[in-house]
Amino acid sequence: MDVEPQEIHETGKPKPRRSRAWSYLLVGLVGAIIGGLLTSAIVPRLIIEQMEALQISLPSSAGYWGGESSSSGIQSTGYTPSGDPWQVVVDAAEKVSPAVVGIVNTKAVYDIFGRQYVSDSSGSGVIITSDGYIVTNNHVISGDSRQLTVFLSDRRTMEAEIVGTDPATDLAVIKIDATGLPTAVFGDSDTLKPGQLAIAIGNPLGMEFNRSVTVGAISGLDRVLRIGDGYMRLVQTDAVINPGNSGGPLINGGAQVIGLNSAKLNVEAVEGMGFAIPSNQVKRIVTEIMETGKVRRAFAGLSLMDRTEARIYRPTVKIDRGIYVYDVVSGGPAAKAGIRQGDVVIEFAGRTVNDVGTFVALISELSPGDNVKVKVLRDGQEIEFTITLVEAPSSTR
Repeated sequence: MDVEPQEIHETGKPKPRRSRAWSYLLVGLVGAIIGGLLTSAIVPRLIIEQMEALQISLPSSAGYWGGESSSSGIQSTGYTPSGDPWQVVVDAAEKVSPAVVGIVNTKAVYDIFGRQYVSDSSGSGVIITSDGYIVTNNHVISGDSRQLTVFLSDRRTMEAEIVGTDPATDLAVIKIDATGLPTAVFGDSDTLKPGQLAIAIGNPLGMEFNRSVTVGAISGLDRVLRIGDGYMRLVQTDAVINPGNSGGPLINGGAQVIGLNSAKLNVEAVEGMGFAIPSNQVKRIVTEIMETGKVRRAFAGLSLMDRTEARIYRPTVKIDRGIYVYDVVSGGPAAKAGIRQGDVVIEFAGRTVNDVGTFVALISELSPGDNVKVKVLRDGQEIEFTITLVEAPSSTR
């Protein structure tokens, strides 16, 4: 039998045969180490070269804060704190906040037994003149008020007096005895568009959260709602408006007041529906209150009903748009212009009207003496009239 020769050690003793498995393991281990070294040396460079070819910008430790780009040639983002896209909100809020005040209305209330006690309610306001005139909501200062306390941005508190109110538009003007106060700048609400930036500033839930800033967008325009004693066209926003925000400003990115926060739709499962009185309406009402102490209401001399009411009370009347004229005041502006009972108003002041609320809201924005075009349907024909409005007998005084 042939015997394979064995290795002989120097000792002269036979050396045992090595396992082939150990040889394979050793070769694999060496290969893995060499492959790892090659990968760590070559792959990062390939990745960097590909990024440079694609012109991808990465922040270096210095470039992230606005420093110079790194020596590797990779561009930094150039991001700096002043590049914050929200900086426009910060700047606008800083400009307007000093003109925002808190208002605490201390008033007498009565329980069911007729016993009197004192209760505080709070809201917001906007300084409109440096000598202390402030606009707010009528509901903020209404009631059996015993004292109005104004909280200024410089931490001073002052008592205020009521200059005039207009419950129909939920606006009021109050006055404090001070000079050199910061004031807000009012913008043009007629230029607003849905989607524009909207910033609300106010004192939600009282002075503990004074000058809170919330941000959203203009959600809608010409929202006709019943406010106070009448109807108004309001600006809708999803900027958060909470109790205590009433009377505070709604501003744009240019730090202009575009509305006065007035209401929030408080319905279960509905969120983000706040409303503000348009700035142009605020300016008109406030100017009248400051100049005369009252607001003169415009009057057309028409009695109107919606289509749904017309179907009930005038079943023979068939209308599919507009509002029905069921009476015209004898000798009034509409009668003088030629409008008759039975006409259907389809446009007023250049705007389509399909409900009485819209008509009331539109006429509330006009003044006695204004000429306004009215388009009606009569016997299937469209006819246009021009009415010269007069002062309503029940103008607020």
